[in-house]
Amino acid sequence: MTARHTRIGSTLGELTVVADRDTLIGLYFPGHWYPPKAEAIGPFVEAAADPVFARTAEELAEYLDGRRTTFDVPVALHGDDFQQRVWALLREIPHGRTTTYGALAAQLGNPALAQRVGQAVGRNPVSVIVPCHRVVGSDGSLTGFAGGLRRKQFLLELEEPAEVKAGRLF
Repeated sequence: MTARHTRIGSTLGELTVVADRDTLIGLYFPGHWYPPKAEAIGPFVEAAADPVFARTAEELAEYLDGRRTTFDVPVALHGDDFQQRVWALLREIPHGRTTTYGALAAQLGNPALAQRVGQAVGRNPVSVIVPCHRVVGSDGSLTGFAGGLRRKQFLLELEEPAEVKAGRLF
């Protein structure tokens, strides 16, 4: 087994980060809905001593400071074919934009798959970096997020375009 994990402090809380060889395979919030099993994350290593973790920590800090809009750390996602297709669509959602579960289902060719899309989005193993927070309800409402709605709102506000922020009264 080559998987290993670390913990990275952030404004989102202490994140559990998992890598396998030279790729990131997991990023989990405290209280995450679908945390990995202990035997799947390997031994703990210090983030600064591991190139994948050091790069992830640096990129996350830049993103959370508003200095980064995309991530370059290599990511490997492990899931079934449907999940892989949904997660690929998540990676195409631009910074500062949102989409809906229904729109993703339509992109997959069947608008009736919205609930199944929601399940796949909720099981995204690399939160933030694969931007599942950019998916909202059909009416624009904040809906399920494995890290909690407070974090989802924080991430969406962080990415909100300046012209939208400037136009808000509160």
